Amino acid sequence: MSWDFETDAEYQALLDWADAFVRDEVEPLDLVWPQQEFVPLNDIRRKAIDPLKGQVRRKGLWATHLGPELGGQGYGQLKLALLNEILGRSQWAPIIFGCQAPDTGNAEIITHYGTPEQKQRYLQPLLDGEMFSSYSMTEPQGGADPTQFKTRAVRDGDDWIINGWKYFSSNAKTASFLLVMAVSNPEAGPYKGMSMFLVPVDTPGVNIVRNVGLYGEPDNEGLHALVHYDNVRVPADAVLGGEGQAFVIAQTRLGGGRIHHAMRTIGMARKALDMMCERALSRETAGTRLSDKQFVQGFIADSYAQLMQFRLFVLYTAWEIDRYKDYKKVRKDIAAVKATMPTVLHDIAWRAMQVHGAIGVSNEMPLFLMVHGAAAMGLVDGPTEIHKTTVAKQVLRDYSPNDDMWPSEWLPKKREAARAKFAEFLELEAANL
Repeated sequence: MSWDFETDAEYQALLDWADAFVRDEVEPLDLVWPQQEFVPLNDIRRKAIDPLKGQVRRKGLWATHLGPELGGQGYGQLKLALLNEILGRSQWAPIIFGCQAPDTGNAEIITHYGTPEQKQRYLQPLLDGEMFSSYSMTEPQGGADPTQFKTRAVRDGDDWIINGWKYFSSNAKTASFLLVMAVSNPEAGPYKGMSMFLVPVDTPGVNIVRNVGLYGEPDNEGLHALVHYDNVRVPADAVLGGEGQAFVIAQTRLGGGRIHHAMRTIGMARKALDMMCERALSRETAGTRLSDKQFVQGFIADSYAQLMQFRLFVLYTAWEIDRYKDYKKVRKDIAAVKATMPTVLHDIAWRAMQVHGAIGVSNEMPLFLMVHGAAAMGLVDGPTEIHKTTVAKQVLRDYSPNDDMWPSEWLPKKREAARAKFAEFLELEAANL
């Protein structure tokens, strides 16, 4: 079995191109149009953005996680992880490369579960980067816990009528359609009684009550909507994947989404480490450079070790997904990666912020935004505590209880067994004394 920590030379050349392209052409977009990546392009911005997308397409790096039949290269999760390390440095980069969240996850489930008509209407424009989508799942009273969902979908002839509230429906204000998870059969329970609906945003009754921002963002200018579905009527063919299949669809979507977040987090954490090291070599205090201070050296060493451990874990998990082609078989490691991700980003960004001093906490540096992002990563696609619980349950499946009075590694008993195993030799050894 081969074991290699290098990618093939041809793909590495593409990664090298992407690294320079993101640094020189894409990262400046974060400064001239900050937090505008999910706003539909006007004619002026299109003249700047479309040529960049064109370069990515010509290099064969557009939506690389998709198969050729959908306009991608079918590279798989491992190669996508290597690319996403680079894209994670920039808010605009996933848009330019056609792999932005939440659209990648939404496209994945429409690919898997959509009808030909649904794919034509929603999937292709999504893949072309001509529209955005929103995953409308979590609710004000129950968060991401499907057992607490109250939004209902009731059959009315050939239609469904949806009523309820959804909270933190990201990008709803700029999306063309929403994927809405609603209770369609309460008697069947939460795991078999919910359905997923494709709902155009301009459907009567879809009311975006307010656009919630993260801390520090202006009121009602955020990207995370509180949506009221008020007698929203959709046809029967709006159901994705069949009635009662929403939970299965959600798990498919979230498995990929979680690992994609982790891939991009590697790039963001590496950027923080790069900033820390540059500052340490550039700043002097008390007669020596910061890089000569043992505290700072400890910050750098701890950050490098955390980053490398996390990176290898993410790449291994991506490799598992490619190998097994089944998110369920990789559930434990996906959950472990997701639970680890916020701590790694927080710790490295916090140390970098400390090394920078006052400017590190100012709005003239991006470090506090990274710390803030780490807090958000602890909640996106399920809270850290839930993922840790999943990991523990999965790990414990490989063990069984010990019915003996003493632990299986209790030394007196093991010592006695070892002496019995080698009694013949011990007796000879004793006789020769």
